[in-house]
Amino acid sequence: MKKLIIAAALVAAASAASAGNLAEPIVEAPVIIEEATGSSSGILLPLLLLVIVAAAAASN
Repeated sequence: MKKLIIAAALVAAASAASAGNLAEPIVEAPVIIEEATGSSSGILLPLLLLVIVAAAAASN
């Protein structure tokens, strides 16, 4: 009889220890903030190329 009571107590303790649900945890996606760039950054390279071509043409 004692073994039955001990076994019942162990089963009750084991079920309480593993209580919880099996659903997937909800993980929110991280917020990504894109840095704003100025409109003049896209024109810098063509202007630099134009200055180099003009300097090369002026030296001839």
